[in-house]
Formats: sequence, structure tokens, C-alpha cells
Amino acid sequence: MAEPMNERPAHIAVVGAGATGLAAAITFARDGFDTVLIGRPSGQADGRTVALLDGSVTFLAAIGAWRQLAPAAAPMTCMRIVDATGSLFAPPPLTFHASEIGLDAFGYNIENAALVDGLAQVARATPRLTIRDAPLAAADSHAAGLRLTLADGDTLEPPLVVGADGRQSLVRHALDVAVRTWTYRQTALTAIFAHARPHRDTSTELHTRGGPFTLVPLPGRRSSLVWVCPPYQARRLRRMTADELASAVERQAQSMLGAMTLEGHCGVVPMQGLSVARFAGHGAALVGEAAHVFPPIGAQGLNLGLRDVAALRDVIVDARSRGQAIADATAMSRFSRGRLVDARTRTGVIDALNRSLLLDMLPLDLVRGAAMLTLDAAGPLRRLVMREGLAPRLGLPSLMRRAGAGFAS
Repeated sequence: MAEPMNERPAHIAVVGAGATGLAAAITFARDGFDTVLIGRPSGQADGRTVALLDGSVTFLAAIGAWRQLAPAAAPMTCMRIVDATGSLFAPPPLTFHASEIGLDAFGYNIENAALVDGLAQVARATPRLTIRDAPLAAADSHAAGLRLTLADGDTLEPPLVVGADGRQSLVRHALDVAVRTWTYRQTALTAIFAHARPHRDTSTELHTRGGPFTLVPLPGRRSSLVWVCPPYQARRLRRMTADELASAVERQAQSMLGAMTLEGHCGVVPMQGLSVARFAGHGAALVGEAAHVFPPIGAQGLNLGLRDVAALRDVIVDARSRGQAIADATAMSRFSRGRLVDARTRTGVIDALNRSLLLDMLPLDLVRGAAMLTLDAAGPLRRLVMREGLAPRLGLPSLMRRAGAGFAS
């Protein structure tokens, strides 16, 4: 149950009660900032999961949330990449083990609904955090920052507004941030399947000409599916009965997990991208899908959003320690620059990987096959790629480092 509005004005208002917004609100409140979360947390069982990579798990543990989430998550101790493009230069399957870089697991896979519901439980028990169920109706710029108008008519003018309100962000619109969007001629089919054989905590990604086909472990003999394919194929798959779809998935997976059974409904995710010209300005900062949208490839979307939150936390805690305003223009500019580098780098890598699969060109196939063979053989390079795939080594926010800086007292 949400707390009533207290008389003490909020230092920070977080707009958006999805996973990123919830994590942000919990983080800031635990650091001693009076925080208002605007929006109603609601996890929907839609067949989608999120692979939380090691830095994200470390961060969620630091803010006191991982203990609540862990029982619903499955470890990913092994990642297997299979070239199923039919290329003449297809290399053997490439397998990465978390133990090679000193980790028990690359990360953990959890259903979106369980993630949001678990974070909401933590948020409701967090001191200095007020949840306002009324959604944001409008955000307007004024001399000192942003004025927020809620659907129930209340208005707020906090020193710092954090926009975690998704790809149609009202906060971003109020900041007048330039946005670039793009689409792919692909659709992602998502679902959860039970299967006859154990997954052995292994995430398997088949690279096909239509895009990646990925099975990620869940607790028990269950896995989540992200099948990126042409729109006509996605439409055909959606029209299938549950048994027909399960058989199609088993065939595509080369029966590696045995007979499959669909759990619940399958969903469709548009293959789109979004990037912003800046992450902050005029008393506000953008995090998560308000600042970047990724296609569901490479487990980058939410992990990048949580890095946004952890990086913003470092900046505002540092500003407070220096006696500066938490939305100090210099601090917000530093936050924006760092996040732009990280987001653009990840965008470029994911975009290049996806487009390389779609192009049936022998020279490109040769380069991709040679790269996979090199990674298989060159230990130091292999370990570097694994580490960078999880998170950037340079500039990693303090709460995502295993030796984390902890919370301010």
C-alpha cells in the first residue's frame, strides 16, 4: 500500500513505475533523498523475461532488492552461440563459461512480472519513499526546472525529476530533447516454454538469417524464448496452436532441450531503436527507455537502464558531498556525457550484429566466422569480450562494482 504524501517536499521525483523507475526510486531513497515515485507498479505476465547481467545483480543486491528477486531467477553460467545461417564459413558452436572470468554466473534470467512485483514490494517497505499511484498527466518547464501535474490534479516541483517513463516519455518531451528513432524489418516473438531436457543453466543463441533465436534458462526445466524473424514469419507463428508453436520452436532449437510446451501466451515485440541527443538538462535526467530503446537482442536494454540509474546516483551523491544542488548543471552534464558514450557504444554493437546476420554476403560471413574462431582460440581476447559484454570496465558505477561504494549514511 502506497504511503500518503508527507509534508516534507521531495528532493527527487521519479516518473514511471516500471523496473527502472522502481530501482531508481529505491536507490535514491536509500541514499537519504526524500523521493516520490509517480505511477502504479504493475507486473504483467506477458511471456517476457529479462536477463540481468552481473553488474545489474550486484546493483540490485546493493539496494536491498536481490534477496526478494533471487528465488524467481535462474543463473546463466554458460552462453552458447551457434551459427545457423547456413553459411559456407559457419564456425563450430562457441561456448563461454562464466568461470573463465571468475564469476559464478554471467547473470540471472527472471520474468518481467516477477521483477516488477518484487521491486514494488521492496519499494513499499523503503523509508523516505512515497508512491503516488496517480500517473503523470503533464510535465511543463518553468524557471527552476520542471512542474509535474498528476492525473489527480496535484502538482510537484522537485529539485530533480527523473524520467523513467518509457519511449513516449512526457519528461523527455518537456525537456525538448532531440530523438532519433529507427526500425528493423523484423519482429521478435517472445514466450516461455517448459521442456523435457534440463537447460543446465545455459543460454543458447542461434544466429539465423532472420535474426537471433535465443533460449534463456528459467527456474526448473523452463526457458524463455526470443525469436527474431521477418514479420511474415512472426505472423505465421502467432497463428499456430500452442502445440504447433511448441513443435516449431523445438525444430528451430534443433531439439537440444527435447519436447517443448508453451506456458501462457506468446507476445510480439517491435524491433525498434531510439536514442537521444542528451540525457539531462533543466533539473531533470532521463533513464531507461526514456533515453534509449533497444531491440531484444544481447540483453542490453534494462541492464543499460540500471546503469543509467547507478550512474545518476553517483553524480547526485557526489554533488551533495560537495555542497552543490543535486541537479547542478555541471553534474547533470557529466552524467549525460557518460551515458551517451555507453548507450551509443552498445547501440552500435547490437545494430552491427543484427544487420550482419541479415546480409547474405560471403565476405561478411567469412569475417563473422573468422571472428568467432578467433574468440574460441584466443583466451585473453575471449575474456576481454566476455567482460565488456557484461558491462564497460571503465566508468562502471560504484554500486555495480563488486566492492561497491555502499550507501551514504
